[in-house]
Amino acid sequence: MNATFIIAKREFRSYFDSPLAYVVICLSLLMLGVGVFVWPGKFWQVDRATLASMFEVIPIGLVVLIVPVVTMRLVAEEKRSGTLEMLITLPVRDSEVILGKFLGAFGLVLVLIFSTLLYPLLMFKFWHLGPIDTGPVFSGYFGLILFGAAAVALGLLISSLTETQVIAFFITFIVLGMLYVVGELGVLVPNALGTVLRELSFKEHYTSFQRGLIDTRDIVFFLSCAVLALLLAFRSLESRKWT
Repeated sequence: MNATFIIAKREFRSYFDSPLAYVVICLSLLMLGVGVFVWPGKFWQVDRATLASMFEVIPIGLVVLIVPVVTMRLVAEEKRSGTLEMLITLPVRDSEVILGKFLGAFGLVLVLIFSTLLYPLLMFKFWHLGPIDTGPVFSGYFGLILFGAAAVALGLLISSLTETQVIAFFITFIVLGMLYVVGELGVLVPNALGTVLRELSFKEHYTSFQRGLIDTRDIVFFLSCAVLALLLAFRSLESRKWT
């Protein structure tokens, strides 16, 4: 496990050694502010002290921008630059490489998620916009952590299957986007297929957290997605030994 944390620390630090982390954090907070306060039908229009609009916007930001940008370079860039072969010749297991890279990227996503706490602190602690129900806030952030873990694992899997960052970015964006909206298609298909589509939807499983409910089925769904994606990413990295 020591090797895992060394790789995770190296990966996490590499984001802040370049402008990437700072640009993504600032851009994400700016987009969140626009989505919550400027976009029609959001905070100022509902006329009550609620963060529901914020928890609607953050998952979209994770899918559209944050996770594809953060994960696109994890393995694809290592392959392109040739540093992956050097990394895997070190006395570390493939599973430690995958888990370390996941923890490093997930660490940055957690920093981004918890940086959004600036909004409720400013709105309800310093601006005194009214009392707030802390239950949905807690469950919302808990759901975001699970959502982010599953999304990062899928992004890592896609990066391990591709050769360039650009391809990894677009495939991750498409796959996460489809998994987010597939539940809407399930509503249009009122049969067993529709049920399956809704069960595969990230949005469907996240909605209960947004409403203040913590359902073990939703927890199991996100954790299962993360574990399965990491196992497949490990197999993808291990496949180099088969050729």
